[in-house]
Amino acid sequence: MPRTVAERAQPRSTGVSRRRLLGGGAAAAGVAGAAGIGWGAATLSHRDHERDPGLDTVPFHGPHQAGIDTDPPQAAAFVGFDLKPGLDREDIIGLLKIWTDDAARLTQGKPALADTEPELALRPARLTVTVGFGPELFTVAGLGDARPSWLKQLPPFTIDQLDPAYTGADLLLQICATEATTVSHAVRVLSKHVKSLVQVRWVQHGFRNAPKGQTMRNLMGQVDGTVNIAPGTTDFDRLIWDDGTTQPWLAGGTSLVLRRIAMKLDSWDELDADGRAITLGRHDSNGAPLSGTQEFDEPDFTEVDRYGIPVIPPSSHIARAHRAHDNERFLRRGYNYDDAPAPGHVSNSGLLFVACQRDVDAQYLPVQARLAEFDALNQWTTPVGSAVFVIPPGVPAPGGYLGQQLFDAAIRQR
Repeated sequence: MPRTVAERAQPRSTGVSRRRLLGGGAAAAGVAGAAGIGWGAATLSHRDHERDPGLDTVPFHGPHQAGIDTDPPQAAAFVGFDLKPGLDREDIIGLLKIWTDDAARLTQGKPALADTEPELALRPARLTVTVGFGPELFTVAGLGDARPSWLKQLPPFTIDQLDPAYTGADLLLQICATEATTVSHAVRVLSKHVKSLVQVRWVQHGFRNAPKGQTMRNLMGQVDGTVNIAPGTTDFDRLIWDDGTTQPWLAGGTSLVLRRIAMKLDSWDELDADGRAITLGRHDSNGAPLSGTQEFDEPDFTEVDRYGIPVIPPSSHIARAHRAHDNERFLRRGYNYDDAPAPGHVSNSGLLFVACQRDVDAQYLPVQARLAEFDALNQWTTPVGSAVFVIPPGVPAPGGYLGQQLFDAAIRQR
């Protein structure tokens, strides 16, 4: 007979009797080894823990949500939800409390309450769960005055061919880990526990691979994410984390723009190395700007060749994306996607481009506008999805919940 939810949340019996376990010899050693694979994995020694990165954890509680200033791991999923009709502020708070409890457990290698696959929770693999709020959530919650002025859909760009299936949402879950199984399990647990309150609008899976300390490459072969802001620096604190000046409840939070960018790899494959270099403004081989020799050399947009032609074309991607002033910077966290293609096609590939910043209007939009106006790379890339979210501060200590600063502020203002 099928087991109940409560029964399924308990460790399964190994079917090994105490007498057999104490029988000694190779059989006992084999049983002990097998037990260490399941629930027994939680008792691995510190030495084993160092050897097995699948047991590594990222703290859940703190002034900021994890998943922004943490190193992007190999696997990610972005899930957009819409609130079901008829919900109110208390329903949203209840949902956030469920997510807080589930995420606090899962990120530390513990099964969520009523977890029907508890074994999958035992490998946290540096799992982070980041929650974002879309514009409409503030309307449903009756908190329009607390919505940041920049929290709205991006203006339409001529390069966009947005698919509603990947655009907008009331809530975001960004789930990242070093193991794809951990990501998939977390997505399922966090989604099914609130299915009476929300419906899924989209799920987007991404991956990235690079040796430690090196920049990832996208599926065009380009080094992607060279120019970035280092966590833990003064610039990061100033440009990424909100200080609460405009919206006090948002102190310690940030914003997240998610753009799904399709790549036309079939025609990109036909471009030679020189064509790719002048399109991007960097060499594919090592990511160095055309004016330099190493990836992290500062591009010199004034350098010209012997004919007086700019070494880095003004139409190149890095020239158009280059900041006009110091505050036009943001954190980039990109993930590749490679989904099932349409019949007759080889690939359905691209980039899930994540940009985090204090102010979308001041930092991200000017750069995106220049790229949309003219960027040589636009011939091979097309934005097909777009969404903007506010990322509330973290949960400082056990007992709180995600977004509590927003709802507590509303109560104080009554």
